[in-house]
Amino acid sequence: MAARLNTLAWAVVAFYPCVASADDADRSIFSLSSFGTVGIVHSSEKNADFTPSIFKPNGAGHTRSWNADVDSLIAAQLTANFTPQLSAVVQVISEQRYDNSHRPLFEWANLKYQFTPDFSIRIGRTVQPAFLFSDTRKVGYTLPWVRPPGEVYSLIPVTNIDGVDLSYRLHFGDVINTVQGNYGQSEPRLPDGTGKITAKESWGISNLTEYGALTTRVTYLETHLTAESLNPLFDNYRLFGDEGNRIADRYDSKDKLLAFIGVGAIYDPGDWFVMGEWGHLDSNSAIGTLSGWYLSSGYRIDEFTPYVTYARSKTLSNTSDPGLSTSNLPPEFAGAATELNAALNTILASGSGQQTWSLGVRWDFAKNMDAKLQYDHTRLDNGSNGQLTNLQPDYERGGTFGLLSLSVDFVF
Repeated sequence: MAARLNTLAWAVVAFYPCVASADDADRSIFSLSSFGTVGIVHSSEKNADFTPSIFKPNGAGHTRSWNADVDSLIAAQLTANFTPQLSAVVQVISEQRYDNSHRPLFEWANLKYQFTPDFSIRIGRTVQPAFLFSDTRKVGYTLPWVRPPGEVYSLIPVTNIDGVDLSYRLHFGDVINTVQGNYGQSEPRLPDGTGKITAKESWGISNLTEYGALTTRVTYLETHLTAESLNPLFDNYRLFGDEGNRIADRYDSKDKLLAFIGVGAIYDPGDWFVMGEWGHLDSNSAIGTLSGWYLSSGYRIDEFTPYVTYARSKTLSNTSDPGLSTSNLPPEFAGAATELNAALNTILASGSGQQTWSLGVRWDFAKNMDAKLQYDHTRLDNGSNGQLTNLQPDYERGGTFGLLSLSVDFVF
């Protein structure tokens, strides 16, 4: 029978620093683990690229009909247990980056002090705990699918945070409840020289509850967000006086408060599983107010696990704005204002509205290895490009496209 996908428990055992036993004097303080995915993806959309992350410059579709950069990665993690209380972890990942290179990146790098068996603090780069699978989001072997549903997981594309992290675990009979809080910042870079996203004064609280086969997570996050790629547009709006300032104040992303709430649950008694997550993001900027959810279920038949997923995302904020009034402007200024209004409405309309049906099968063909085959059919909302990037002149927003994904995951 295929290994049970108790992802969160597996993550604690395999990828989080453990408290070393004082009686195990001969054991090295260092331990090394690794994981990776070798995958390839085909997209039916020829005039745009599918990528699972806004930080990837291209993907499957226009750039390459079959693309191995979409899901492929390799990683190593070094854990050091200096004392029964003090430990450290460094996790390095090599995958396609914003500049189309595969230079290794520090995904995690932190020190942990275990005050008690149930209370700890970490300082440095740690996971951003927004979703059910945040802890092992990039460890394909722990996922039932090829990749997490983008309708939800793209709401918070940043996977780590630099700062401080506190965790406190409570026991209520058979119920284990872990409260996690963090504070810090992150500055991931976007492709095509469009700058970076700066998230400052970020804080969040996440509550993870485990009871037998049931695991739930509730998360609330806030940050002050700046998207550098939007700055030139709204700087130009401000050249048009009070009206331009009002538009820029409403949609500019400079140091705007962004709030996210997420709820998820998974029930996995062993032979089958069912899970779902919902997320809601309010950016107070042109990025918009977005929501997404998914439901997924699978049944294990020996080494094979067929599964089905339905996911939906929507843009809840305005998808258009009249922008600057051009009737009283001189012709040379009216043309510039029209261009600004068109650019703003393209951003507002693009949104993330889409719905996806996914069918797949996982095959656990060897110890600590699996192979997956997955087909996704996505229907985009009118005017939306969803998760498609690198849009070409002939691309028409809306419509449908299909993805065929094959991958092999491993952990050692």
